[in-house]
Amino acid sequence: MQLQDIMTRRIATVHQDDRLEVVKDIFEQAPFRHLLVVDDEERLCGVITHADMYRALSPYLATDAELERDRDTLQRRAHQVMSREPVTISSGATLASAAGLMLERNISCLPVVDNLLLQGVVSWKDLLRVLIK
Repeated sequence: MQLQDIMTRRIATVHQDDRLEVVKDIFEQAPFRHLLVVDDEERLCGVITHADMYRALSPYLATDAELERDRDTLQRRAHQVMSREPVTISSGATLASAAGLMLERNISCLPVVDNLLLQGVVSWKDLLRVLIK
């Protein structure tokens, strides 16, 4: 079985200059934990995980202790917190090679890229779903 058979094709992306406020809104409304970051030509340039975003935001947001400087963390840009040069894989790769790459690089998702074009994304949960079927 190849990744093209299981990858998520409907992917959410943000642009590298989008503010963390946008990223936070997407994560709060969607059930996934990875956002792919693209440049002005829609080329993949990074990944932001749910954890990356929360590390960048003030822990005092939406609390009684919130100050202006806490709200300012929402104005940071995606490129300031994303993981750069993400590890990618092709749609024709096997599930075993994807799993091995995730374990080797200690990552939880792989953007699927063919001929420099973003095709989808596969996560460790996608691989587990196939395993239990």
